[in-house]
Amino acid sequence: MPTPSSVQRHILCAVVFALAGLTAQISHAQEGSRMDSILEKRFNAANTTHDGKLTKEQAIAGMPRVAKNFDKIDTEKNGYVTLQQIKDAMKEGEAAIKK
Repeated sequence: MPTPSSVQRHILCAVVFALAGLTAQISHAQEGSRMDSILEKRFNAANTTHDGKLTKEQAIAGMPRVAKNFDKIDTEKNGYVTLQQIKDAMKEGEAAIKK
């Protein structure tokens, strides 16, 4: 059986690295989806009025990290935060860490 040429080896290496990168991206996406699911469950459990608006009191009782950062997350100063506002704050926090 003939041995692969140098070009074939380079192509094979490129394919292997591309697949490894794709696998890492899929894994990261799955992790993000799992984290979103956990966050949503915690939000729904803490939001005892089930109106999609987490008050500071509800956050203190059920989501202490949100409570600690409540005033930063409540960007509209409504006295409550939504699940989307929490997700946005988390993304901003991740971006700040990466800088």
